[in-house]
Amino acid sequence: MNAGFRETAFIYAITTAAVTHSVARACSEGSISTCSCADRNKGPSGDDWEWGGCSDNAVYGHRFARKFVDSGERGKDSRNLMNIHNNEAGRRMVEHNTIKQCKCHGMSGSCELKTCWKQTPQFRDVANKLVEKYNDAMQVRPRNSNSGQLETVSNHVNVRGRNSPASQELIYLERSPDFCTPDASVGSAGTRGRYCNKTSTGYDGCDSMCCGRGYNVSLKESVEWCNCTFHWCCFVKCRKCHTEEWVNQCK
Repeated sequence: MNAGFRETAFIYAITTAAVTHSVARACSEGSISTCSCADRNKGPSGDDWEWGGCSDNAVYGHRFARKFVDSGERGKDSRNLMNIHNNEAGRRMVEHNTIKQCKCHGMSGSCELKTCWKQTPQFRDVANKLVEKYNDAMQVRPRNSNSGQLETVSNHVNVRGRNSPASQELIYLERSPDFCTPDASVGSAGTRGRYCNKTSTGYDGCDSMCCGRGYNVSLKESVEWCNCTFHWCCFVKCRKCHTEEWVNQCK
């Protein structure tokens, strides 16, 4: 977290997105006294539907997350600018991807008219989109010593003809190490002993995570509570279940 790696950018973005998402949902659920449903959408309704219901307040969630999360970024050095940019990218990923949800009304369950509202996407969908941004993240550097701005290291030019990163993109300052071996200077514990998925071709796959060292297969035994039942009144009684699972760990 102390270095400006691509992974650092993702952590800041997804953390801020989580705050935005949680607050937006909490507003519409009535869990926060300082906010409520989002303002009714100003766009036109359709022939068979109209705006109504209680929309998640993504605007308030964005504003709250900016005030709460960005408060620790008081400096104007490159790392602070990087963090603030990635925080904003995470907030926008939630606010700009709200979806329309509808409920049918009519006799005998017919759908003569629908009432619709805006809802924040499932957080897993937000996370998946941020993973895509992580894969396409841009390396940046200070524009000059006094500007308080960052520019892309490559000659990438945005739609305005400038080599400044777009607000929805993730940015980083330093190229990441491979993280295969322990390196305390960059906060890497290495991947030896990490559990991996031998059938996956992604980052969790053994081929990627074990860095070509191979992996060990072993039978893992564990004990967990199971078959829990509630008894009146008032306690819960559970059994202990023994489970066995084949696991893969990097050499």
